[in-house]
Amino acid sequence: MFSLAMRSVRHRPGRFGATLLASFLGAAIIMAFNSLHDTAGAPGVDDVSSETLGLAAGVVGGYGTLLVFFAVASTLTVNVRQRDEEIALLRSAGATPAQIRWMVVGEAAAVAVVAALLAVGPAVLGGQALLTGFQDSGQVAKDVDHVFGPVAVAAGFGVTVPASMGAAFLAVRRATRAAAGTARASGRWRRRLGGWAALALGTAAVCATFTFDATDPALMAAPAYGAILLSVGLAVFSPALLRLLLDRLERPLGTLFGASGLLAVQNMRRRATQLSGVLMPLVLFTGMATGTLYMQSIENDAIDASGLTRSVEDKNLETLNLTVVGIIVVFSCIMLINSLYAATSYRRREFGQQRLAGATPGQVLGMVGVEALVLTVSGVVLGSAAAVAGILPFSSVRASALVPDQGLGTWLGIVAVAAAATLATSVATARRTLRTPAVRAVAVTA
Repeated sequence: MFSLAMRSVRHRPGRFGATLLASFLGAAIIMAFNSLHDTAGAPGVDDVSSETLGLAAGVVGGYGTLLVFFAVASTLTVNVRQRDEEIALLRSAGATPAQIRWMVVGEAAAVAVVAALLAVGPAVLGGQALLTGFQDSGQVAKDVDHVFGPVAVAAGFGVTVPASMGAAFLAVRRATRAAAGTARASGRWRRRLGGWAALALGTAAVCATFTFDATDPALMAAPAYGAILLSVGLAVFSPALLRLLLDRLERPLGTLFGASGLLAVQNMRRRATQLSGVLMPLVLFTGMATGTLYMQSIENDAIDASGLTRSVEDKNLETLNLTVVGIIVVFSCIMLINSLYAATSYRRREFGQQRLAGATPGQVLGMVGVEALVLTVSGVVLGSAAAVAGILPFSSVRASALVPDQGLGTWLGIVAVAAAATLATSVATARRTLRTPAVRAVAVTA
């Protein structure tokens, strides 16, 4: 099966483009930040610079590891789902589920190794740019030279390859069980249990904010992690929440958008579980970006109002928060765009059937646009709710005001990014898919 995996990657590289991109960016970010460990451990680096570099590498490296796993998992899940018929054919030809799993895991490993190799050059440049930024802000001494060494390389390959293999294993395990007709409701219960656990822990973390003093250095940790956990919990339950929203939007969407609106509601209600792969990155992006940026802004204003000069620790915290948000934006957009592109292009046959049933290309395109609009609104509402749950307690303790003074500008910018990524990817992919004649689209196996 490993040789079959190598032939699959070599002869059909196009199907692995999204996975390669996610793995490449993940490896580049992980190696760039972990090169700061190499730099911090070089001879002659002072203690303050070493502590700053080590903290940045450790915190962001941990976030990067999680995001690499989720980004690769999202692309591989869609990739494997599109190969249902291929997997079923292999099963009918005598391949065992274990053999199919190892084939897909082998493909993921090969793609991850290639991605990590390609990421070495950009990671070197990225690590140098990070060091320059720390030096310009006065957090690291000017005489410190960048070092790209064994820690960075080991972290890049040691995280990217196992994360890709683990994500592939989980994705193909679900697919082979479904193809064999052995999928069980226990998986749904495990997800629900995980969702309830995330909501409970997130609520506890947010409530723990009130146990800290206003000047406690760890104050931001509780509401920030609480908002993240609440985002995860709401993302898990997003399919059920989406169905509730559609029940209330069916008539308004039909009135506003006509046939396209009605088609969108019917399709989204039927595909609500599949659309969770799109809603999850939307919810996580909105919740984590909004919560972190607003809390950091509240912290900066509180320090300025006190008349104190920001210390190196304050600057380190701000740098880490903004960097983490940047990484979240990149990976969430990758997950979102990959999921939307794959899910929309996979609907070629469905679009053809709708057109043969009498729908015009414009109505089908309008349907996709309405779906993207509903998804954007749903993801933004859920993510914003999680962020507000963390922002309000933090503002109450740090600034002695339940509602922060910061305006809606930052939130509107986040919403604009989410809407642009969702609408542009969905509509552009659907327009390209609709170029295939309806009869040919129906004749081709989806």
